[in-house]
Amino acid sequence: MIAGVLTKKLIRYPDERGFFEEWIRVSDPFFAEGFGQLSHSHMIEGVVKAWHVHKVQVDWWYVMKGTVKVALYDTRLDSKTFKEIQEFVVGDDKEIMILKIPAGVAHGCKVLIGPADLVYVTSSVYSKDEEGRIPYDDSGIGYDWVQGKEIANKNIT
Repeated sequence: MIAGVLTKKLIRYPDERGFFEEWIRVSDPFFAEGFGQLSHSHMIEGVVKAWHVHKVQVDWWYVMKGTVKVALYDTRLDSKTFKEIQEFVVGDDKEIMILKIPAGVAHGCKVLIGPADLVYVTSSVYSKDEEGRIPYDDSGIGYDWVQGKEIANKNIT
């Protein structure tokens, strides 16, 4: 697992009216970096959004609808997991979780079954200077969004 990447398994309480699940509390150690912004991304099937990386900002992702493959790539030179790739498949019929993505970990997603709705909290408000972009087909990362795996000699955990 990439250093600093965490998952929080959620508990869903269903009844005859639907269900309730709690995502994040301000007192939750998983949420120590705090609230900056709440956002929603609606994506159609087959869409790839990659790669994004932040200097300081932390993201917490939750897929409300659809099925999404999330790929993470550690760009932090001082990390013990530098250049490692990690994948998650989240959303409908998958384990219910929030995914915490630390600063310096490039992240992207592909909608496997859509449309998909991604709700995410960030530890700070949007800033153009904070938002980094890497092309989805960057040869240095070597991730194949079609096959869903590495195409270079890198470790996938």
